[in-house]
Amino acid sequence: MVNPNRGGGGVGFSSAEFEQKYDRPSKSQLKREMTALQELGEELVSQPKDRVMRVPMPEDVREVILECQKIKDHEGRRRQMQFVGKKMRTLEEDEVAAIQKVLDSWKGASKAETAAMHALERRRDKLLADDAALTELKADHPSVDVQQLRTLIRNARKEQAENKPPKAYREIFQILKQLQAAPAPSSDQEHDQPEEE
Repeated sequence: MVNPNRGGGGVGFSSAEFEQKYDRPSKSQLKREMTALQELGEELVSQPKDRVMRVPMPEDVREVILECQKIKDHEGRRRQMQFVGKKMRTLEEDEVAAIQKVLDSWKGASKAETAAMHALERRRDKLLADDAALTELKADHPSVDVQQLRTLIRNARKEQAENKPPKAYREIFQILKQLQAAPAPSSDQEHDQPEEE
């Protein structure tokens, strides 16, 4: 006799008839989404207060994030972080996307700033290693005070040789930073503004 449950011999039901259709996400998917929202909340907590104030989000969510930033006690902060995660889960998809977009833009800006800083450091090291680099710098930036830079380069080399604090070394970096930030020679308006590190 053919067992109808095995679907053999053309008798019985096809297994597709008994498959349940799920419209909800799986438990694993829900857990991944909750974890992602928790991490997004943690990232917001790690940002300075003025940045958090600029992120588009409901005021109640912002309040729990700012409150968490104030808590220094480990256990209290852990509990508040759980509350931050709970509040993050109340956000709509478009609100989460807006927050993520702002955080991503900050990361991009930070990467660009870091890359620019590394480029300045390489140029400074090149100035210390090769005298021809100063000629290149003068060609790129005709307004640079070559005499001042020569003195700083000489002092920086002496500092390195004698293991002294890198005062001249840092000054060279600041000059390079100002040259990079300086506008094109046609407009001198921004030269008077001090550069901040």
